Amino acid sequence: MDKFVVRGGNPLLGTIKISGAKNSALPCMAAAILTEDEVILENVPQVRDIETERRLLESMGAEVELGYGRAQHRTRIKCAVLSDPVAKYEIVKTMRASSLVLGPLIARTGIARVAMPGGCAIGGRPIDLHIKGLEAMGATITQEHGYLEARADRLKGAHIVFDKITVTGTEDLLMAAVLAEGETLFENCAREPEVTDLAALLIAMGANITGAGTSTIRVVGTQKLHGARHRINPDRIEAGTFLIAGAITGGDLNIDGCNPSHLGSVLAKLDQCGVRLDIGDESVRVRSGGELRATDVLTEEYPGFPTDMQAQYMALATQTDGITVVTENIFENRFMHVQELNRMGANISVSGRTATVRGRYPLQSAAVMCSDLRASASLVLAALVADGETILDRVYHLDRGYERFEEKLRGVGAQIRRMGEVFGKK
Repeated sequence: MDKFVVRGGNPLLGTIKISGAKNSALPCMAAAILTEDEVILENVPQVRDIETERRLLESMGAEVELGYGRAQHRTRIKCAVLSDPVAKYEIVKTMRASSLVLGPLIARTGIARVAMPGGCAIGGRPIDLHIKGLEAMGATITQEHGYLEARADRLKGAHIVFDKITVTGTEDLLMAAVLAEGETLFENCAREPEVTDLAALLIAMGANITGAGTSTIRVVGTQKLHGARHRINPDRIEAGTFLIAGAITGGDLNIDGCNPSHLGSVLAKLDQCGVRLDIGDESVRVRSGGELRATDVLTEEYPGFPTDMQAQYMALATQTDGITVVTENIFENRFMHVQELNRMGANISVSGRTATVRGRYPLQSAAVMCSDLRASASLVLAALVADGETILDRVYHLDRGYERFEEKLRGVGAQIRRMGEVFGKK
């Protein structure tokens, strides 16, 4: 099982290029189910979840080519025949996003059988909102032996109000609605850039969608979609993670190829902490501004502070002057990194959904365990400023969502390697 070895103490200097967003690429790959024609996606990150999605689509009968043509990050998908519309447990058990094939499968084939999804153990991500929406559109859904089975001759348009904001629920039902008969009106939708990115692809495929990126989305269903070419958004969470890497190490780091307009809440919080930021059209430069100030944060749905940045921000908070209160409003079990940060010398206490971080405690090297994707990133960030050599176990979590993470950090001066490598050599 892969491990990272990180030796702290180096300020990060240079430029990091941001990859495409995994959380945009996964629903866009699922959207290819909706047409018999070829869909070409550009700027697809080379991460483990993308490989899992490829295996999932191919198991259903699709043709999927990662690294299509000469472009390393281009993917070609053709779902001319879906001979086996089943998302098998042995494939989807490590990936929550597997539920995203439910809507497009039933819309395209009239039947879908999907294993209950797995992924990071960060709390409940109930699929009941997907089920409730599909039932409102006329699907019959049963659950047995760990699988959901949905059937419908053809889905019907409906008025659907989400009980709570859900990104995957919005995306899944949006894909179902584009082939439904009549008009579907969604209210209380997720507004994340990943939803907008998916809608842009669907519109390029011939869907009739208005309102994506707002809380109300209207879809007029069509009989058939066609192929399209689409470029995936840059990964705002990867960009935010590396911004914090620059800030926590007191470095001078240029985050290139990002979309600063998607990073508003993160940039505002870093500014409040005293981090110097130079914001361009497609880049952000982060520099040390001296002493870091403690600043409270609470996670919210977009455009609020993202839950996927909470763990990384907490690592930064350990180095600020004062007390930081971090409130997690999205997932109920997303403080598993706290125990590992405390093993490294942090002073963090948790009460319910609130963590209190007492800053300016010097971090020390330790053997720590990665519990989920973003917790892994936070432990790497902490290790970059810890005294000595930290060993991080189970970094396969990190490989699910970050492309060449350690290589990008090494390129700007970090001392980080996978176990078995020698510093300075691959």
